[in-house]
Amino acid sequence: MNPHRHISRLCVITDTSRTRFGHGQLARLACAGGAGMIQLRDKELDDNQMVREALLVRDVCWEFGVPLILNDRVAVAQESRADGVHLGRTDLAVPDARARLGKDAIIGASAGSVEEAKEAEAAGASYIGFGHVFATSSKQKPKAPVGLEGLAAACAAVKIPVIAIGGITAANAADVIKAGAWGVAVIAEVCAAVDPYAATQRLRDVIDAQVASQTQ
Repeated sequence: MNPHRHISRLCVITDTSRTRFGHGQLARLACAGGAGMIQLRDKELDDNQMVREALLVRDVCWEFGVPLILNDRVAVAQESRADGVHLGRTDLAVPDARARLGKDAIIGASAGSVEEAKEAEAAGASYIGFGHVFATSSKQKPKAPVGLEGLAAACAAVKIPVIAIGGITAANAADVIKAGAWGVAVIAEVCAAVDPYAATQRLRDVIDAQVASQTQ
């Protein structure tokens, strides 16, 4: 049985700031297009508003059999019965989130170096969100992109899945998988697309083709 079976190769992070669609609509279009995990992220909403959004998105995800994880907000994940959380470097520690959400929760941890990736694995993260791999417009980054070499080094250093993030598109997703990433997480490629469903489908096709070529 695949030890990474519950960590998808394609995670879509919902961002409503650059689209006419709401979180629930984005989740539905992404899931229909082949996303295997949805991360709900919204810095503008308070916890009560986030719970309402999370419940809507959770129902969509459960309809498709896709896990929902919350960005940062462990309390919201608990209240909405989401499948887990993704934690940044300054968020709640992985062991503390695990204690609150349970041993089966999906807990991702951000890393931008081999050392940080090893720390996340040692702390008990389910997967590592590694990047930013390429330049990205999603938010300002104080550090330069890690590139494919940096990604490959991190993938070789840990045993848990590495999900690449930052500037991932259908044009470079195959190279990311070649570098050793288990999968990718995207924001703009799907959320800023005119057709999020088609954009997700393109990504899924590229990833599946590359994975298939590596197993032949």
